[in-house]
Amino acid sequence: VQLVESGGGLVQPGGSLRLSCVASGFTFSSYDMRWYRQAPGKERELVAAISSAGGRRNYANSVKGRFTISGDNGKNTVYLQMNSLKREDTAVYYCNVRGVMTTSSANDYWGQGTQVTVSS
Repeated sequence: VQLVESGGGLVQPGGSLRLSCVASGFTFSSYDMRWYRQAPGKERELVAAISSAGGRRNYANSVKGRFTISGDNGKNTVYLQMNSLKREDTAVYYCNVRGVMTTSSANDYWGQGTQVTVSS
């Protein structure tokens, strides 16, 4: 299983970024996908989640109305569109999938993370 994030960078307050996470090694369309973030000195927090069929999306209160999670099963990719970015959105953003089944276990997987810095 592999999750590869991209799209992070430096952006001014009020700007936008779109993060991508390309998944491989499992049946992407069968699993819910999540984006987390971790700022320096803080715990990792759940930012957004999307159900396997895409019909259910959940967001942290801090990003509601500004961030949108979406998925493309044909590309095995989950996206996080981030608008109206604030300095407090600065963090490393991680893609996550939980409970991927193998013949003997169910495991959680993380991407390597992509840095988002919001600064003027």
